[in-house]
Amino acid sequence: MTEPIESRARVLVVEDDLANRVLLSRLLQRGGYDVTAVVDGPAALDEVLASKADVVLLDVGLPGIDGLEVCRRLRAQPATRMLPIILLTGRSSVEDVVEGLDAGADDFVAKPYEIDVLFARIRSSLRLRAALAEMEAAHGVVAALANAVEAKDVTTESHCQRLAGYAGRLAQSIGLDGPDLRAVTYGALLHDVGKIGIAESILNKPGPLTEAEWAEMRRHPEIGAEICAPLTSSRLFVPIIRGHHERWDGRGYPDGLRGERIPLGARIVGLVDAFDAMVNDRPYRAARTPKDAIRELRAEAGRQFDGDLVPRFVAIIERGLSDPAADPLATAGLIALRASA
Repeated sequence: MTEPIESRARVLVVEDDLANRVLLSRLLQRGGYDVTAVVDGPAALDEVLASKADVVLLDVGLPGIDGLEVCRRLRAQPATRMLPIILLTGRSSVEDVVEGLDAGADDFVAKPYEIDVLFARIRSSLRLRAALAEMEAAHGVVAALANAVEAKDVTTESHCQRLAGYAGRLAQSIGLDGPDLRAVTYGALLHDVGKIGIAESILNKPGPLTEAEWAEMRRHPEIGAEICAPLTSSRLFVPIIRGHHERWDGRGYPDGLRGERIPLGARIVGLVDAFDAMVNDRPYRAARTPKDAIRELRAEAGRQFDGDLVPRFVAIIERGLSDPAADPLATAGLIALRASA
């Protein structure tokens, strides 16, 4: 029998039939799981909170509070909203499955069940829970790193959040979704995280940088990529962080990439980053108007920027300028990130 994905994972068995409850508990224990068994819905609700179960095997046909209602109540509590719940049922019609899914179940195992199938479903549920936990942790790390950048570089207050909004809108306009959209928004949020490793005297200098200072400043994409490499799913957004200062004509840094060799996400973030920098004050110059910035983007299409992305982004900006209610300059910034999760 295959070993469980997590050592000593805690399984709560909720089954009113004594023979089934004892048999299932013994099989799970032999498979390496830490098992607790209860006989009805109220006991299940109490035990989940007491034992912090990793997965619940829940019989649908319980007396009193049935399994579907137990499922609904668990899903209504923040602490158990993501708890894996597998329904054990002798009813497997389409209507029964829909009812179970509507109640919040993650999976079904029909009675009489094959133990190997049941174990596979348990492992799958535990993998999903682990992935969701990693994603939640990654969200927290991303937010903390983005805030750390803005705390150090006083000239870029809310810059990273605005870029997440811009980049998310542009990415969606070209059809990106799911992990690709998340990668772009994470890349936008963290594109300047490497500035943590740059001296504040350079970041906040009120005049032009010297050649040596520029050389130091140009290190921030590489530093940022190194900082973010250990993060979950970093392979998706680290190339964006490293490549957001590359240019379409190959004259960018740090790798001198040209054209479509530049990752698409990096082309998106590089474009919106340049626009946001132009329309906001910097210590060494005043902000330009959005219309002036748009003219600059068009002039650099096919040179600094991907010529196919520029008109799409300009259309987004111009819609915002003509309709204040949809003004991307006022975007909360993380809307696209939340929508993609």
